[in-house]
Amino acid sequence: MSDRNWVDGGVSRRTVLITSGALGAAGLAGCSGQSDGGDGGSGGSSGGSSGGSSDGSDGGDGGSGPNTALLNAEGSSTVYPISNTGSSYWNSNAPPSDGEYWGSNDEGSVPGWNQLSSDGADDMLIADYFASKFGFEPSEQRSSPPFPTTVGLSHSGTGCEAVTEGLVDIGNSSGPITAELDWSEEEAESTVVDNVVGRDGQPVVVSSDVADAGVTQLTGEEIRGIYQDEITNWNQIDGVDYDQEIYAIGRAEGSGTDTSFRLNMLGSADASMSGVDTRFGQNQQVAQAVAQNEGAIAYMALAFTGLEVTPIAINFDGTLYETSRDAENTIFDSEYPLNRDLHMYTLIEEDNPDGGGYDPREAAFVNMFLNEFGQTVFVEGNNYIPLPTSDLEAMKEQVSAVATEELLSA
Repeated sequence: MSDRNWVDGGVSRRTVLITSGALGAAGLAGCSGQSDGGDGGSGGSSGGSSGGSSDGSDGGDGGSGPNTALLNAEGSSTVYPISNTGSSYWNSNAPPSDGEYWGSNDEGSVPGWNQLSSDGADDMLIADYFASKFGFEPSEQRSSPPFPTTVGLSHSGTGCEAVTEGLVDIGNSSGPITAELDWSEEEAESTVVDNVVGRDGQPVVVSSDVADAGVTQLTGEEIRGIYQDEITNWNQIDGVDYDQEIYAIGRAEGSGTDTSFRLNMLGSADASMSGVDTRFGQNQQVAQAVAQNEGAIAYMALAFTGLEVTPIAINFDGTLYETSRDAENTIFDSEYPLNRDLHMYTLIEEDNPDGGGYDPREAAFVNMFLNEFGQTVFVEGNNYIPLPTSDLEAMKEQVSAVATEELLSA
């Protein structure tokens, strides 16, 4: 098991978290990322809950209201930009109309917020608005949300493991939990709620020297050949006149990016990848390695591509998926074979069957991502793919089961 330094002895948060005392400054921060994939701490190591009770009650008004303890998330570096940006917004609890805070835009407020205005959102701070839907009293104070949130950075396998062991509230994963933990669909459905908040058109990228040599596209078979050690030099690719040994970079085994790549490109989560020269625990490290090494190729998340980490088009069985959003077939399409869901798993609350199995804190936070505002700011804003309307509505209906209103309008 990966180290998680914010909880002692692996004791479940569901038995001790709400007794953990006053929240330290680190726990209030939206960003608490780690520098490598081995230590997946959540950033809440010194804290409990700013609104929780030290005597084991649920927090809130004399222990009678919903639990206001710190909400912890941990896991995938792919999902991290979405989850952590959301956490930062939540902890700021700023007014959406504050143009100086958010920056100017045509709506005069945070992007996408106009959709929520008919439901009273214009009169509320951001976290207050979403939390109030699930029984929390608005704080009406900037930087003081109804409950605080924090997001740790590790990888998908760690996040899935942590949430199922009750060590965190939300396990972020860019691969399905069935593949990450070798579970059956039945076990997953009876243990966790699968909150899909966006999609990633997982790209394959090459270093700038390879792109300059004219490698702007590969076939699926060529990529499989590289990662299965059948193609070792770029001059073995048809039409490429570049005598450079291929430096094949992979993600750490257990990461959702690695699991998804094996499933979608190689056909199995445990497919052999004998052509990999090195592996890294997080997307940030992969991007740096591609930028600093000649002959490099890697698979990663869209959010981490750039000028020195160039996505390439891929031809799958005669269909060329290009890197431009305006192309006829693009890596942003749901039909793109490497397209994958981005998950924020929550453990089913067996004592809350009428609320869809959610803790109200989890439902309130997840709901923030499931509307035009959340999809625009947190998903598309981090270069990921917003959910199609039908999928978004289905996810919103699932979360709404625990809402204090019969039907959420946002």
